[in-house]
Amino acid sequence: MLLVGFGALWFGGYSIVLNIAEQTLDAGTTSMIVNIAPIMIALGAGALLGEGLPKWLLIGTGVAFVGVVLIGLGSGGSVVGAGVGVLWALLAAVTYTAGVLFQKPVLVRLPNAQVVWIGAVIGLLVCTPFTGELVAGLRSAPVEGWLGAVWLGAIPTALGFTTWSYALSRMPAGQLGVSTYIVPPVTIVLSLVLFAEVPAMLAIVGGVIALVGVALSRRRDPAPVDREVPAAESVATR
Repeated sequence: MLLVGFGALWFGGYSIVLNIAEQTLDAGTTSMIVNIAPIMIALGAGALLGEGLPKWLLIGTGVAFVGVVLIGLGSGGSVVGAGVGVLWALLAAVTYTAGVLFQKPVLVRLPNAQVVWIGAVIGLLVCTPFTGELVAGLRSAPVEGWLGAVWLGAIPTALGFTTWSYALSRMPAGQLGVSTYIVPPVTIVLSLVLFAEVPAMLAIVGGVIALVGVALSRRRDPAPVDREVPAAESVATR
């Protein structure tokens, strides 16, 4: 059941709701909202997978949530229908989180490549209702559209999920999730260069605050230092 949930939610559900979100939000803002998922993964992994819930993780989560609220407010005034887009992006973050939490235990029992392949097949089945739109789109799409579809399937999906699965099988889900926070700034830069999309200033500020929250979530209290007991005191206590 975990394997089915992983494929249905991440390969299937996440792909669907993310594409819907990006129809009303710019790529940079969508990325910043979806990337609350690593914090949700860390919380879920701590509560459900035994990875623990450190104090700073909870503090960072609260700060990042404030950032997400600012992203939503900033996006709502910049793009028509962006309010609905924010909700779809948040749903994408939830399906992303659930997919990772379902995947982690499965990787203990099955090879990571096999998990990715089965998950992709399940995701394909979830997306079959959109087959008609796919065929119609491919008929009218230019060569660039075909090449773009091949690229998305081969690099972000096949290669991306395979390398992610490999890493997830070898490290805690919470730690791996936080490492993906390089994605929002890279996405903003690429969306500006390729699509001339500039997120609203409030959304950018919210993104910075969210990243600060992530940094706080990675903080650890210093380990207690064992006090050396003087020789005289050691003798006196015997």
